[in-house]
Order: sequence, then structure tokens, then C-alpha cells
Amino acid sequence: MSKTHYNTIIIGGGAAGFFTAINLAEQTENHSIAILERGKDVLQKVRISGGGRCNVTHAQFEPKPLSLNYPRGEKELLGPFHSFMTGDTISWFEERGVELKIEEDGRMFPVSNSSQTIIDCFISLARKHHIDILTSQNVASIEKIESWQLKTKTETFTCDHLVVTAGSSPKVWQMMKKLDHTIVDAVPSLFTFNIVDKQITELAGIAIEARVEIPQLKLESQGPLLITHWGFSGPAILKMSAWGARELHDSGYKFDLVINWLNYISTKECFETLAAKRKKSKKQVGNEWLFDLPKRLWKYLVESISLTEKNWADCSNVDLQNLATLLTASTFTINGKSTFKEEFVTAGGVDLKEINFKNFSSKKQKNLYLAGEVLNIDAITGGFNFQNAWTGGWMIARAIARV
Repeated sequence: MSKTHYNTIIIGGGAAGFFTAINLAEQTENHSIAILERGKDVLQKVRISGGGRCNVTHAQFEPKPLSLNYPRGEKELLGPFHSFMTGDTISWFEERGVELKIEEDGRMFPVSNSSQTIIDCFISLARKHHIDILTSQNVASIEKIESWQLKTKTETFTCDHLVVTAGSSPKVWQMMKKLDHTIVDAVPSLFTFNIVDKQITELAGIAIEARVEIPQLKLESQGPLLITHWGFSGPAILKMSAWGARELHDSGYKFDLVINWLNYISTKECFETLAAKRKKSKKQVGNEWLFDLPKRLWKYLVESISLTEKNWADCSNVDLQNLATLLTASTFTINGKSTFKEEFVTAGGVDLKEINFKNFSSKKQKNLYLAGEVLNIDAITGGFNFQNAWTGGWMIARAIARV
């Protein structure tokens, strides 16, 4: 079995790994770098992210508000974001020929609308800087002798600096455990809610600004809510799934979801609007919808309490109260979850207390660095997980280059 030595080896051929390698190569001379990827291809998560467009980052240009998008990692990333964040990411890519654009919701994509643009940029720069990209190299063991020693099925590698960017790989997490790191168990983070209710799922495609709440878990969220063929999705649900990842896991993904279809309008305010409508209209409730709600949603709601064919003028206070409650506090029984598209994100990984966030180095082992989802850091959807990868990779590269 051959033995090959590098100055720096990076475990994981994903976003954080390539960003670290390229930045390190650009800041050093004659510094040998290898990326070890267990699969046959690199940058697969980049390829599928953002529906194949790659949601590179998010147009939030202040460290504190940016850090608030990380259910795990908010406090720890605040300092690093003062060194490298969104504006730096945009400049980095533009200086290397990749222009980004901002969409209405703040997400940022390459102007090409193709993740291949990002992949091509990384591969091209890696080749330019003679970074070895070694695929089908599944690391079986990591040991610290005088230097780092890594064994795969076919080779043994040694290096002075070891960077781990292998994401939520249980095998790599176990190796980190053997190196005295504490591992926070993984649970899913970004996911949608399943519901067995054909009447509501028949409304698939409806999107509306709403407030959602899980009273028993004291979780709440607000934003666009999307009705799907399997239940509920959209930013309001995805944010809730991220912030409540552990509580939702512990509940077995079975709970009651309360939806205020009118967003910030209270039940009392809603009732007053309905009562005013009763005084003015002689039409049927089902044919005259309020609050700019989608027609299909309005019909579903009024039909569920048998008000579709009743005239507004004939509605009792009890009728209006029932409708007001339904509009502002509809309750649905959730009985499971679904992965959000192909973008599987987990909460869990190396305990953040064991990382020095001035350079993303291990407090347990000298010359060991960790970035990306191998750490117990995750974010809501919108480009924030990639920003964490860019920030960590850049700071690691700077730290190793200065050694």
C-alpha cells in the first residue's frame, strides 16, 4: 500500500472542501493539497441545490441579522461573519468570473441559473492550482502520530494539516469521536409536514402568507405557506422545521398545526370584519370571499362549517365566530414529514464548544480544522448553509496559510 504525503488534506469533496482548498492554494506557494472524496463524483450537493440552480448565498449584508438564520450556530458564527460573509462571497465569485443575482426573496443564484457554473468554477480553479481531487477514497481511519495519517482501502495518506468538511457522514462523525470530540446526534432539519386530509391536499398549489403554530411544542413561524399533495410546505413550514428540529423529532412528527390564514389578523378583528359584511351583503357566503384569500381556499373553509349556501344576512353570531376561528386558527393533525426536495439537511455533528471559531480549528487536536455540516450548525433554507461553508472554508485557509 503506497503512502503519499501532502501539506493539507481535506476530507469531503463538497462546497466547504473545495472553497477551503482553492483559498488555501491562492494564499500559499508550493503547498500540496488533496481533496479526498468517498464517492465517484464531487460537488453533488452543489449540483442539486436550489433546484439545480445553486442558491449560493442570501442578500443579508449585516453579520447580526445574518446569524439569526442559524438555529444552531447563531452565536458562534457572528464573529466569523465579521471576517467573511455575503458581500465577500459575492466579490469572491465575481472576481473569478461568476456573477450572482438577487431574487425577490433575497436568495442569490448565478446569473446563468445553473449550478454547473459554480461546479465549473471550482473544478477549473482546483486544476489551475494543482489541487489533487481524489475520488472513490473512502477514509477508513484517521490517526495522529507525528503527522496525520489517513487510510483508505487502497492507500495511506499523511499530512500536516487535516481539514474535515465531510458533512453529516456518520462514519466521519465516529472518527471525530475517536479524536475526543463530542458528537451531537443527528436529526432532520429542513422538511415539510404530512397530513392525511384529502380535502385540504386537493388544494395543492395554493400559496399564501400565513402564521403557523404548534402550541404543544411552543413553536411558531410566519411567511409563505404552500399547500402540497402531501400536506404543507413553503418557507413558513421550513423555518419552523429548522428551529424546532429536535422538539419535532422527539414528538415523532405527530402534532397539531394551527394556521392563521390571515397572517396577523386576530380572531376578534376577523369577526368584526365578518359582522360588517353581514350588514352589507345579501349574497351567499360561498360566493363572496374576503381578505383576498384564494377562492378555492375560501370555499374549502366555509364548506367545512356548512356556510357555503347560506346568505351573509342570515348568518348568526355563532356562524361568524366559527368562521372567524377557522380563518385565524384552523387546526390540522400532522402525522409525518417529507424531505424538502433533495436538499437533506440535518441538525447535529461536532459539538460547537469544542471549536475555536477564530479559525474553525479543533480545541481537542492540533492542526485539525472543521467546516460545514460536520459541525452542529444548520440554517433555514435560502442560501444560508452555503454561506456557512464559504465562511468556514475561507477562515481555515487563512489560518493554515499563516502557520
